[in-house]
Amino acid sequence: MKVGVCSWSLCPSGPEDLVEKVRATGLDAIQLALDPLRLDWGGSHAFDALEAAGIEVLSGMMMMEGEDYSTFETIRITGGVRPDQTWPGNIRAAEENARIAAEAGIELITFHAGFIPHGATDPQRTKMLGRLRQLTAVFQDAGCRVALETGQESAETLVEVLLELDQPSIGVNFDPANMILYGMGDPIVSLDLLAPYIAQLHVKDALPSDQPGQWGSEEPAGAGAVDWQAFFEVLDRHQLDRDLIIEREAGDQRIDDVIRARELLSVHLGGANG
Repeated sequence: MKVGVCSWSLCPSGPEDLVEKVRATGLDAIQLALDPLRLDWGGSHAFDALEAAGIEVLSGMMMMEGEDYSTFETIRITGGVRPDQTWPGNIRAAEENARIAAEAGIELITFHAGFIPHGATDPQRTKMLGRLRQLTAVFQDAGCRVALETGQESAETLVEVLLELDQPSIGVNFDPANMILYGMGDPIVSLDLLAPYIAQLHVKDALPSDQPGQWGSEEPAGAGAVDWQAFFEVLDRHQLDRDLIIEREAGDQRIDDVIRARELLSVHLGGANG
């Protein structure tokens, strides 16, 4: 069980800036957003900078084209593999991201599938599961497993989807805050249900909205509604030793908030901090 930070949480302008900001957090491991490497950062140069700094890449992340998180409704329409208009671009991006990951030896890639319908016979669900199989095959051919980010559907629906997909190389990237932000159920109950499928864990906190269909608010770790003591009790009970990746996507004190999360983890992990 290693502790890292999401590269995108630090809003880096390039590989050298990422190295500087990771060092400032006191960590030496990251989950790396692959799309900046594919589009702007020159691929292998970024890995050279990270390796020289002694920063380990624990996993990669792919963001789907055209995702709009402005409101619940916009992300429901634009998120993940659901939109037809962005699917051709997303499968091409996945192929390039898989090549980058394979060259760097990254073995786990996470992404949002999108809002998977609850109904098993919904044609949108059938379409989305077909596309998830295609994406998984692309990454699997490059030696990578994939993990679906939690939050945009209930844990019960996600378990049904995983059973229907029936592919060992597909797991879950569990984010307790997303369950709260999307109003998709208690994160501890969800963690317990999804435990057999979890490949990685995000460390993020949030407070629920008092308005159905509205976003909750992301908060620094320990300041939200996630019961971290119960969180780690579930991990212990299931003997889950998956990597813990700190994610912070709100606020203007990202490095300070990552340090706060690292210190919270240190308490629960008996002093480990990286």
